[in-house]
Amino acid sequence: MTITQTARTAFLSLQKNKLRSFLTMLGVIIGVFAVASLVSIVRGFQNYVKSEFDALGSNLIFIMPGKIDFTGDPSRNFTGNKLKYNHVERIQTDLGNKISSISPWYELSKNFIYKTKSFYGAIGGINDSVLKLFNLNVANGRFFTKAEMDAKAKVAVIGSKVLEELFNSRNPIGEKIQIDGTSYLILGVLEEKSPNYDNIVYIPYTTVESEFNIKNIGSIVIKVGSGEDINSVKNEIRLSLLKELKDEEFSVSTQEDLLQRINDILKIIESGLTAIAAISLLVGGIGIMNIMLVSVTERTREIGLIKALGATGRDIALQFLSESVFISFTGGLIGLAAAWIATLVAKTWIPAEIPLWAVVVSLGFSLLVGIGFGTYPAIKAGKKDPIVALRYE
Repeated sequence: MTITQTARTAFLSLQKNKLRSFLTMLGVIIGVFAVASLVSIVRGFQNYVKSEFDALGSNLIFIMPGKIDFTGDPSRNFTGNKLKYNHVERIQTDLGNKISSISPWYELSKNFIYKTKSFYGAIGGINDSVLKLFNLNVANGRFFTKAEMDAKAKVAVIGSKVLEELFNSRNPIGEKIQIDGTSYLILGVLEEKSPNYDNIVYIPYTTVESEFNIKNIGSIVIKVGSGEDINSVKNEIRLSLLKELKDEEFSVSTQEDLLQRINDILKIIESGLTAIAAISLLVGGIGIMNIMLVSVTERTREIGLIKALGATGRDIALQFLSESVFISFTGGLIGLAAAWIATLVAKTWIPAEIPLWAVVVSLGFSLLVGIGFGTYPAIKAGKKDPIVALRYE
């Protein structure tokens, strides 16, 4: 028998039991779908994080409480938060000519109320440098001034999501929202940027300190001046803070440091999820072997008849192996198609994509499953004695 004849015979044999063939390949379909779709989602998060950092530029430095070692053990514990506003002033004094802007960042989760509507979001306690730091723009109204910060004024600038939820996108300038029973006058609305910024109510950091009794800064954000070497400034900031803090009490990181660390974590998650999802492919392979063994037993007389007509053991083995590979590979293709549809749906929220390596690995693994788990039943079928097979009831 030629390869074409063997493949055609295998296909016709599977067509006789369409439902069983589909159920057999279902394990492979689920396995490939799980691998490809999970990789797609993780890749979407990577793309999203990268786009967020790219939107900020490449000259930001972040100071965070505790020691975060981006080159060592990621399980190292954080120490207590020792960052205060005087550390912002210290950096301004020591490196004022090398940085273009700096702001503390206080963040709290609160419920915002306007008349009968409420929205649960975040408060961003910052200074008037935040627009320049994060490339934010005021769409309507204005940002608060230094005088309002010094006066600890109860004023606010809201993100576009807060505007949509509380005011149905109508002009909120001059209106007041309630936060923990205190009224804040809305001065402006920011242009839409991303969920990380759009669901925030921005108020002066001095107001956050006084109204919410917060003394420690969540982080400090710095924009390095034009023409300055960011790594050199990073080291100088670290030396400046060491005058008042211990080395394990703070971390100084560039955007590249943070992005690398996040990508490392996502890659670990991606590998773990892929390994777990691949288990279902092995289960699917076991299902293929089981069904092929049953098929060999059911078709014993057919095997004897084909051999009596001149087919060799090799021909019989290739026919059953072809059936196994067809089931597995077709299941892989269907699983990839389902993952592609899931990726299109996921793109509504994140820039998900199925990388080429995931396609190659999924199809390659499907092929190996078909060959690996179909070889034994194929060999068993090929070795059957035609006389014994013809007498089989």
